[in-house]
Amino acid sequence: MDGTLGWHSACKPCRRLDDLMTFSEGQATMTRQSVAAGMVAGLVGVAAMTAAEKMEQVFTHRPNSYVPAHTLERLLRLPHKPDADRRGLNWTMHWGQGIVLGAVRGLMAERGLRGPTGSFLFLNMRLLNDQTLENATGVGAPPWTWPVDEQVIDLLHKAIYAYATGMVADRLVAGPPGIPAPRKAWESR
Repeated sequence: MDGTLGWHSACKPCRRLDDLMTFSEGQATMTRQSVAAGMVAGLVGVAAMTAAEKMEQVFTHRPNSYVPAHTLERLLRLPHKPDADRRGLNWTMHWGQGIVLGAVRGLMAERGLRGPTGSFLFLNMRLLNDQTLENATGVGAPPWTWPVDEQVIDLLHKAIYAYATGMVADRLVAGPPGIPAPRKAWESR
């Protein structure tokens, strides 16, 4: 798609979308930088989520979750071990998954999926990723079967991750020109 051909070439929004989706060799460096910056953003997002989880656990007395460890255990086809023996695997999956998914948020920022809307879309991707891996391996249960308080806690923590990651990615990665569109301040509209 070059942004000039096709049945919708006269449509300015469609041409703009075509331009965003076009990839050339000159963009390869930018994409690598966006992936790296996204991974840094993912690290910051996981740190923010982990801090929020630890603060929440002080008040709720909720124990640590070893679902990440057991999910990775199944993915790697490792023998089952008790939670106490899986702390390293737990941190590997918890931090690794957040850092790797941050690369996607960096690419989103590069292609114009930025700001709160980009972070909201990324939140859903993070939830989908977690639930797919946890349920495909048989470790987790569908979220609608969880108690409501656990659903709220999981959504809150994943939102903290997604928005912190997005905020950092949007600062580190330059987006396409004109995105977001310049606007006048609320007071001058």
